[in-house]
Amino acid sequence: MPFAYVNGTILHYEMTGTGTPIVFIHPPLLTSQAFAYQKDQLSEHFQVITFDIRGHGASQSSERTLDYALITEDIRQLMDYLEIEKAFLCGYSTGGSVLLEALLSYPERFLGGIVVSGMSELTDSYNRSRAWLASRMAGSELLLKLLKKAVIYGNADNEATYRHLYESALSDASDNVQSFFEQSLTYSCTKRLHRIQHPILLIYGQKDAIFHRYATLLHKELPHSSLYFLKEAKHHIPFKQAPKMNDLIHLWIDSLEDEQTERTQLDLSIAKKLNPAMYGQEKREDQATAEYTN
Repeated sequence: MPFAYVNGTILHYEMTGTGTPIVFIHPPLLTSQAFAYQKDQLSEHFQVITFDIRGHGASQSSERTLDYALITEDIRQLMDYLEIEKAFLCGYSTGGSVLLEALLSYPERFLGGIVVSGMSELTDSYNRSRAWLASRMAGSELLLKLLKKAVIYGNADNEATYRHLYESALSDASDNVQSFFEQSLTYSCTKRLHRIQHPILLIYGQKDAIFHRYATLLHKELPHSSLYFLKEAKHHIPFKQAPKMNDLIHLWIDSLEDEQTERTQLDLSIAKKLNPAMYGQEKREDQATAEYTN
């Protein structure tokens, strides 16, 4: 189990595959194992880096208050430790907020971003109340255990995944988890989004209706973004819609090499490859099979 001493703490990380690096950022309670399917499937084409945020999984708990700025600095220093000059970032849920903060803080270190069910600020009353309740529950070891089970159950696609995720989160530090949830209630970078000049891939579930407002906002405010809604998908995409998510990431990163074709045409081309039946094309064996709408 590899560890790195960065920014005054010890982080657990894993690095698999070769090629263009992608660093994945998990939300509270879901450790780096939230990207198990991405590590397995995308490492055939990319260098996949996953890590446990301070106080989560096998990483050391933080004596400093855990906020997005601190996590962002940890990512930068972890990349230094791994001798990675530039990488793509992929953030899931509140990990997407960390991604945006990283692009704003250290734009020269990143090639682009992949936001999965993420947001630049949490404004809807339903999810704000859930985050507030989670922050309060995280202060109690007993309630934290119940909270952990609920979050992991919602994400897991089967019993084996649930057990694996739960075991990986057994050492989560309650105060760090609490700070992570509290940060989601106060953080906002919406007014700074126009500064992000990186290419951004936005992936959301068609059935994750509450998060459509965040998808629309990011697509509008980010100068170079591509927005995709995965058919029949809800919020928990990395596990429950892994093949679709991974196919989309692969095709989108490959498309960035084409600097001549307009982005809208490239996005349409990806749409046709992912779901040729929707566009009246015959499906070839070498085409991805994910259904989606953009």
